[in-house]
Amino acid sequence: MTNKVLVYVDHFKGEALPASWEAIGAARKIAESLGSGVTAVIIGQDVQPLATQAIEYGADDAVVAENPALADFRPEPYADVLSKAAAEADVLLLPTSGRTRELAAMVAVDLETGMAPDVIEIEVDGGLVLATRPIYAGKLLSKVVIKERKPQILTTRSRAFPKPEPDASRSGEITNLEFEVGDVPTEVLGYKEAAGGVSLTDAAVIVSGGRGVSNNPSLTPPDEITDEKDQEIWRAQQGFGLVGDLVGVLNAAMGASRAAVDAGYIPYANQVGQTGKVVSPDLYIANGISGAIQHLAGMRTSKTIVAVNKDPEAPIFRLARFGVVGDLFDVVPALTAAFKERLGK
Repeated sequence: MTNKVLVYVDHFKGEALPASWEAIGAARKIAESLGSGVTAVIIGQDVQPLATQAIEYGADDAVVAENPALADFRPEPYADVLSKAAAEADVLLLPTSGRTRELAAMVAVDLETGMAPDVIEIEVDGGLVLATRPIYAGKLLSKVVIKERKPQILTTRSRAFPKPEPDASRSGEITNLEFEVGDVPTEVLGYKEAAGGVSLTDAAVIVSGGRGVSNNPSLTPPDEITDEKDQEIWRAQQGFGLVGDLVGVLNAAMGASRAAVDAGYIPYANQVGQTGKVVSPDLYIANGISGAIQHLAGMRTSKTIVAVNKDPEAPIFRLARFGVVGDLFDVVPALTAAFKERLGK
């Protein structure tokens, strides 16, 4: 292959994940530094349209591997095909997903190289990619470089890199990869929609809470809760209950600041920020969040930001389009009631 930077286009039944296009945008930056081009790799069945889309989003050309045996994602044959496509590449990018975490690891083993998962920043120095990724549940950031092996394999975190604007005037060569599919030890029996709320990374609306959700001394914990920390967490749970009411009315996802997660109020899976999930919804409502730099880095590209905080000097207000200086225990129920009336719920 003439191009040195490859991007695997992750898709489900022929519909690409938006993060695939974000990965192409990241690949373009790498390719510009290396003086090379970007090749998109699409694996599946009836996926030629994705090759055209990939070029519109910034790939210079595309390689397509189609076979009925690849109609459903199965890690073994997909890893075999991707390993063949990437064998001569300098860099291979994949958007982070449940599928690509396994796929990238298998390709790294096949090609005897290294992998940096869940990357949030990329630099190029002397032909090597320096990848920044969060570690220890997001409490630290680590820089990873794969010095002596190629391709350098990275998976890019969703929303961490800007999605390019498609350009229908772009054109590039689309080639078919020749390969054979051997015996596959797994079989896809069907699909079941995941239970639970709206995914943070996919949500159009996110309602988040911070340490302020516990700051309601008028709430009296039950008599059996005597430990001071347990009382604080109980108050926080009541506060997140109010946030949850607003989440339900707006069909939103529940987010949280790192401070709230570290305090034990809510699981890490809800953390928004540079060391949590990087999000870019149409509407982001921050309740009781002061606006630490790492939190702002994870949601600053939201189209509309609304902040609710008692402190008029809170940094979050400098980023917010709309700000409400007030107690979230008064403001959030009022917002919930107003949205219910407006939405007819």
